[in-house]
Amino acid sequence: MASTAVGQQAEDAALALLRTQGMRLVMRNFRTPGRGGGEIDLIMREPDGTLVFVEVRQRRSVGHGGAAASIGAVKQRRIVFAARHFLARMQSIPRCRFDAVLIDGEGVPQWLRAAFDAGEAF
Repeated sequence: MASTAVGQQAEDAALALLRTQGMRLVMRNFRTPGRGGGEIDLIMREPDGTLVFVEVRQRRSVGHGGAAASIGAVKQRRIVFAARHFLARMQSIPRCRFDAVLIDGEGVPQWLRAAFDAGEAF
């Protein structure tokens, strides 16, 4: 299976999981314009209004730390950059959070709430 199809399948599984938790899809695959920008796999809204930026990662094996280890500092910065870009279009900024949905091998998706934060600048 092509990597884009595998990625799409992982995002579909993550979306299904998050919807069972009462979250609503706002946008899928938000990309910043230009080179060197970031992408957010899923932007969801919690029932309390919190906007959740979700990174979906799937790894075939747990070697080298598995899916969780693949969300390093550079990847986090790109996601935060994209989130800022998305929020700049809004009139008021809601509470926000960065989550991850991780899938190792053919396993069940694991949802990590507040997987990382944007630091002082958010």
